[in-house]
Amino acid sequence: MKEHKIIDKIVSAKSVKMGSDLLKQLLPYEAIDQIDPFLLIQHGAGQLKGNTHPKNVGVGPHPHRGFSPVTFVFKGSVHHRDSAYNSGVVDAGGTQWMHAGSGIIHSERPGKEFAESGGENEFIQFWVNSPAKNKMDAPSYQAIWKEETPVVTKDAAEIAVVAGDFEGTVGPANTLTPQTLLRINAEKGVDFSFEIPQEFNCLIYLLDGELEINDQQVRAEQMIYFERKGEVIRIKAAENARAMLLSGEPIGESVSSYGPFVMNTQTEIMEALRDSQAGKMGVLIEQF
Repeated sequence: MKEHKIIDKIVSAKSVKMGSDLLKQLLPYEAIDQIDPFLLIQHGAGQLKGNTHPKNVGVGPHPHRGFSPVTFVFKGSVHHRDSAYNSGVVDAGGTQWMHAGSGIIHSERPGKEFAESGGENEFIQFWVNSPAKNKMDAPSYQAIWKEETPVVTKDAAEIAVVAGDFEGTVGPANTLTPQTLLRINAEKGVDFSFEIPQEFNCLIYLLDGELEINDQQVRAEQMIYFERKGEVIRIKAAENARAMLLSGEPIGESVSSYGPFVMNTQTEIMEALRDSQAGKMGVLIEQF
């Protein structure tokens, strides 16, 4: 009989200021620098005023190298543009996945229609590290719409499979290392179990509601993460709840980071800074 995953810690999100926006941050968190391969997790939610021009909101052009910034869109929309000439809008329920590789400039702003209409805006962005062998790959971008994301139903829970193999359903995200990434909507009273490989690092973040996860109570804006022991996760919902599960095989390599760059050594970080300043990561001129 397979054992339940052993819980390591439960932590509550802390508020951080990013420009004019207030975000909830789960990683890095105090003594927790990363949960390999996941480096950063930020949750943003708020109200976007209507009659707004997209160029006046969101995040303007900025560089990345050596990892994948990933955005789960929960409400509203995000328009991605980059220096490799990718451009596209992903609405609620969708995912934006960019392999920054050797370097790219991108921007993330509300879609034009959403900026004009206004409304609730909610997203989670997390950074997934790339192995050393892939850090200087050519950059790439993948837009995954809600309709392209398969859903597994367990009891009264809907589990959207973004990446990996979940009970025979394979998510569409192209990952560089083995990962299983899920978005979970659970109705009050739901009670179900599933398995995540023991060798994967694994965390669950609760956007709202209340869950009991392997007999531990978890509330809104809390993250629970597990030791690499056991495989089974049991979820019972005390309230309607939304959550995401991030799990993946650890890369196990040294990490050196500075702002938007994640490499293996400080020398590589200095090279990234020089290449960015020299324009070697391309130029993004946004068209609105």
